Amino acid sequence: MLPFWSVLRPLAIIGLVAGTAAANPDSLVPSAGVEGAPMSLHIRLDYAYELDRSVLQREDTGSPGTDPLGGIPRHNDLAFHQYRHVLTPRAEVGIFRDTWLSLALPIVIGQARELELASGVDRAGSSTLQDGLLPSAGFDARDPSAPPPGDLVFRGVSRSGLDQIHAGLNFALMNQRRDDTKPTWKIGAELRFAVGRVMRFDARDPSSETGVSKGVHELRLWTSMDRQFSWTEGWFEVFWQTPIAVKDTSLFQDPGFGSTNSKLSQTGGVAFGIETYALDDKQTGNRISVDLGARIVGHFEGRDYSEMWEPFAYAGDSRGGGSLILDRDPTDPGFQSQSHPGISNIENYLETAGRMAVRASLGEHVRFAAIVDIAWKTDHVISFADAGIDLPTCGTSGGDCEDATNDVVNPGSREVNPLHAPLIDLVGHRYHSIDNLGVVIGLEAQALF
Repeated sequence: MLPFWSVLRPLAIIGLVAGTAAANPDSLVPSAGVEGAPMSLHIRLDYAYELDRSVLQREDTGSPGTDPLGGIPRHNDLAFHQYRHVLTPRAEVGIFRDTWLSLALPIVIGQARELELASGVDRAGSSTLQDGLLPSAGFDARDPSAPPPGDLVFRGVSRSGLDQIHAGLNFALMNQRRDDTKPTWKIGAELRFAVGRVMRFDARDPSSETGVSKGVHELRLWTSMDRQFSWTEGWFEVFWQTPIAVKDTSLFQDPGFGSTNSKLSQTGGVAFGIETYALDDKQTGNRISVDLGARIVGHFEGRDYSEMWEPFAYAGDSRGGGSLILDRDPTDPGFQSQSHPGISNIENYLETAGRMAVRASLGEHVRFAAIVDIAWKTDHVISFADAGIDLPTCGTSGGDCEDATNDVVNPGSREVNPLHAPLIDLVGHRYHSIDNLGVVIGLEAQALF
């Protein structure tokens, strides 16, 4: 059997390629204050075409023939598709020795989402339509006056715009270009400021809401390590990302009372890979390489925009008579009508991906890459907001306690979660996202000064 790398090297010259734009090169270190190089500036432009699809299942308690001792039955209901074009200019500028600032502007050029009947499901058999979350004929946000064609039950508006500005401060604790006995080890902190128009849905005037931002400011911490050898280069990255604040217009607001997990989900993950040089001319700096890698990302429990967020917002519009309208104040005897924001509580899930990239360097200052990334997500629940929080007993109705000794959420009390919608959050009615697949095809161009 031929050695692995002896097979890989010729394939690297002709293979199709990939890797996300965030993959290698982790060996590059912008720097300033170095003799002969007063400032280092790296400019990069990334383009990505993203496709996502999944199947949405609905829990179905009480259906004929259900085994009372078995698990909760589920049935396929809808199929989800999303298409997105993203253009991201990036810049890194050295400010001290092995220290640099970074800036990125992810611009969504176009985003479109669709829901259609799952295979083998007709309109009479779709619980989403039968429960009134969408009209029986469906809803086309691009043309509200006419139903969507074919098996489509929902088509969203075309969205575009800027979500966040990514601004970071980064350091290289080790730099292989200065000391070839050590790898390049970098660490960084990045603030992601939500500046774009918040992503909302308005069934009465869909074209008025085309924003793409979640309205959440986030912090991202990361570290990477890269080691170059004679004709290979290994790299490793770790990151953690968490929300730190929200805009006033964001949907991620805490309504108080017994609400739980009202913040955007945290994420954390690791990526690793190896780059193999098919051509490496030391004199000219010309290089062709293949970068093969993988990533594992954990998405932790929290609220987010799911595949169903627009239909949830449609059915929860307080201006109409939808089935998901919420009660703003559970302690008020009346019903304080409040629109469902559309975002929902999403279960923990794991994302795994394979990546490949063909990279080319023209001398020391110009680099290109062709990118492909294929990702899978584990099956997970996308609507399961808790009914509330059972407060401890303290003998009085004031403060964060209750005067009754029980282990239940008391209706009409401060224990109730105003975001809980039994029609989609109650066991037996929840939505599951399964068979998730995402593909990213992109290009990258970089200039080093």
